[in-house]
Amino acid sequence: MTETLSSLFDTAIERYKAGEDPASLISVFQDICDRAPKSSAAWTCLAWIYLLNNKPSLAYKAAQKAVKLHPHDPQARVNLAVAMLETGQKGVREHVDYAMQLMMIDSEMRDEVKQSINDGLTRKPDWKSLQRVQSWLFN
Repeated sequence: MTETLSSLFDTAIERYKAGEDPASLISVFQDICDRAPKSSAAWTCLAWIYLLNNKPSLAYKAAQKAVKLHPHDPQARVNLAVAMLETGQKGVREHVDYAMQLMMIDSEMRDEVKQSINDGLTRKPDWKSLQRVQSWLFN
């Protein structure tokens, strides 16, 4: 029996939440993105996994796709901003400001982004670009 894409995605998220090394999840999320290229959630996750694995150029491309598919997802915007900082690109603040506006509208989104940032800093404590985005969003 083959897994559905939805169950494959859910399983990958659970593996991540259980503390599995993000490096082992790159191929899983890449496969999901290949099989469901219009899934903004999959692209957002792939960008995050790339960022955790110090692959900012790949993260930038994945985050761009996620934002293009779902411009109103603050996590996709945060991932894009972090990838842009790590690759030395301009225009970061625009994405941070937009994410901030989206989070002001929806407190649940705000809590999810805050939780994601805290998770990222737990997994990668000296993550300067994420710390910078966190300070812009929450200070």
